Amino acid sequence: MKLSPKDQELLEKKGITVKKLKQQLETFKTGLPYINLKRAATVGDGILNLNDTEKEQLISLYDASKDNIDVIKFVPASGAATRMFKFLFQFLQSYQSNDESINAYINRKKALDISLFFIGLEKLPFYNDVIQHLKNTKPHYSKLTLEEQRIEFVKALLEENQLNYSFYPKGLLPFHKYKDHIATAFEEHLYEAALYASSNKKAKVHLTISDKHLELFEAEFEKIKDKVEQNTETKFDISFSYQKQSTDTIAVNSKDEIVRTKSKELYFRPSGHGALINNLNDLNADVIFIKNIDNVVVPKSKEQVWKHKKVLAGLLLDVKTKAFDYAKALDEKDLTEEELIEIATFLQNKLNVVISQEFEKYAKKYQVEYLQKKLNRPIRVCGMVKNEGEPGGGPFWVKDEAANISLQIVETAQIDTKAKSQKKILKKATHFNPVDIVCSIKNYKGEVYDLQKFLDPKAAFITEKTVNGKSIKALELPGLWNGSMSNWNTIFVEVPLATFNPVKTVNDLLKSSHQVD
Repeated sequence: MKLSPKDQELLEKKGITVKKLKQQLETFKTGLPYINLKRAATVGDGILNLNDTEKEQLISLYDASKDNIDVIKFVPASGAATRMFKFLFQFLQSYQSNDESINAYINRKKALDISLFFIGLEKLPFYNDVIQHLKNTKPHYSKLTLEEQRIEFVKALLEENQLNYSFYPKGLLPFHKYKDHIATAFEEHLYEAALYASSNKKAKVHLTISDKHLELFEAEFEKIKDKVEQNTETKFDISFSYQKQSTDTIAVNSKDEIVRTKSKELYFRPSGHGALINNLNDLNADVIFIKNIDNVVVPKSKEQVWKHKKVLAGLLLDVKTKAFDYAKALDEKDLTEEELIEIATFLQNKLNVVISQEFEKYAKKYQVEYLQKKLNRPIRVCGMVKNEGEPGGGPFWVKDEAANISLQIVETAQIDTKAKSQKKILKKATHFNPVDIVCSIKNYKGEVYDLQKFLDPKAAFITEKTVNGKSIKALELPGLWNGSMSNWNTIFVEVPLATFNPVKTVNDLLKSSHQVD
């Protein structure tokens, strides 16, 4: 691999070392191992199912504690809305109005998403804005046929010289239609934060965004700030960060050769949400709520959401307090054999740590070191939702190369579905991961861990992409909630499906959870 002075300059600008670049190129050549599933995590075996009394106790614990600790809500929000409108872009590209009607197109293509979109058109939160835009820009709009109006509606929504909704970050799109205004996902996150992520009537919310969207987010916050703060009686501290260029990864072609841009520069790509572990590591808080930008609800569903967020946070505080006491005792006291076994039992029963069968045979010194290593880790409490359809990625017990067994969030792409034994375990999955996480990234001394020390670099992904019509291979870092948190202490808790309401396509906005009335 020969690097020109221009290449070296680009690497330096991004903060990527030559060694790191070589490691990435080697990864493409050697490939990445699949994860080895041991069994699916289920209720009673890796997933807690709390009763109402336990939930109320944990909510009370969190409520009694939150004004004495630093709390922040962390929202990955860098994605543009392009994927939400993918089926509409395809419709514009492939539909020929001279050849067939829209209904004929829907029947021929089995395009049920197009059918649903047009049926529910008036219920979409941006409907009135688009219609007003069309009336302002197309004086004869009202005289067009219904089919012509529908095509013009989609064009107005997506075209660059019109409303260009797909350019905007998903967090700033109209999500919910109220009587007096339209709310974005960003606004709904603020209302949610006031319900469960506030401390002393102040709420800190940190969003990871694309730098090109900063001014848009800041302008939106200025527009809604006074109203939201008045309605919630909460002051908001909003901060933003970007995915760091040092986490970008090189792209290669089918022969694993470096891909270059038209101007002959090394072609780097953002490396997926796993890169955000660095942004998370820059925070300094006792309790961090993690939730995706598109997973929000209207007021009728908010009680379910805030209650279960507080349940997860209460459980985190309860377990963390005990873990900190034990970690401090290991550092400062000469513990008895019984006390060491008590700590090992706590790790196993409360933090799902599989203790080595050889533990009791270790010399006392090594027992202490073993327990310290297992205790001194970030902790995450993750909500898990019951599968309602086909099983997919989610909570599993996993065996690593050293035969250590641990509780993990696993994406389907990490699983060798051609292996019968792995496919069989995957089919037995009862729950999936809604990205509903509450975590602690500090040790008992109040020091923030170096989160890079707790990830599994082999849990990365190699994906195929298309750039300028050419196929390339891209490397994505270990995902934020799977490989990047691989060596965290983990607790899974069953939460209701009502807490999970993502907007993956624009049609999801037609679901009951996103309709105010």
